[in-house]
Amino acid sequence: MLALLLRLLAFTAVVFLAGCQSSAPPAGKDGRIAIRLQADWYPQPEHGGFYTALAKGYYEAQDLDITILPVGQYTSSFQVVASGRAEFGLGSSDQVLEAVSNGLPVVAVGAVMQHDPQAVMVHENSPVKTFADLEGRTVAAQPGATWFKFLVSKYGLKNVRETPATHSIANFLADPNYIQQIFITSEPFFVKQAGATYRTLLISTAGYDPYRLCFADKRFAEKQPEAVRKFVHASLKGWQEYLRDPGPAHALILKANPAQKPDQLGFTFGALRDGHFITGDDTSGASIGKMAPERWAALNDQLTTLGILRHKIDPATAYTTKFLP
Repeated sequence: MLALLLRLLAFTAVVFLAGCQSSAPPAGKDGRIAIRLQADWYPQPEHGGFYTALAKGYYEAQDLDITILPVGQYTSSFQVVASGRAEFGLGSSDQVLEAVSNGLPVVAVGAVMQHDPQAVMVHENSPVKTFADLEGRTVAAQPGATWFKFLVSKYGLKNVRETPATHSIANFLADPNYIQQIFITSEPFFVKQAGATYRTLLISTAGYDPYRLCFADKRFAEKQPEAVRKFVHASLKGWQEYLRDPGPAHALILKANPAQKPDQLGFTFGALRDGHFITGDDTSGASIGKMAPERWAALNDQLTTLGILRHKIDPATAYTTKFLP
């Protein structure tokens, strides 16, 4: 869905942005700089580091007044940031490369997850053991999903069908042959609750592994680099602390999103921690936030080969590490 929204937005992006001025953020409390972070979904543990920084006063200590904005199913965080309605947004590195290729004024400033928790879920007894086994089958996925195009290309899938994902496990529970796109940190919780069994295939194991990250309005970053640095540092401190103590963040998330439940939050936190999605292979936490040029270059090559990028770009223009500790 996001890929489709980005392509639709790209049709008028350059013309629109040429004459568009970034809308000013609301005045911050007590003279602090007001910052709006546009999330990529409703409040959830995948945003835990930001809520930890908010709960523990890390942003306030940097003279920042932070508002975390949830986003619905049919809204793009890239649209919000590009139009000046937020200073920062959450997304993934493939989405940032596509957005920059489409002329949107965004720049990645730090990784939220070193590895992407996106996966394909099948029933425990499914004959699908590898991605190559998807041949001749139907997969429920977001329309236009880049990872799906990557799998089709890499494994030479000639007869695999894509059906729109529903963000529900109802069809999965009803159909023993159902295959769907998931976050390994989310949908399996509900499958377990229903008493069903499952297996997952992480997309990253196929060689397609974008960062989950935070990006900034490039215009804001150029005008207020110190505010960006403070936001990034406070956020990364929040992620480090979240892995040690998720309680304060979960309390805020439950208040902001009553649809979440404590046991669900616990499951997601455990999956994030045990899967090393936030830390990467270095579980000391030293790699939290970091981004490697070679991964950006490799991803850019993958998107170019797949024909995703409308215009050729230097991947180094899509991110910066200058705000990282």
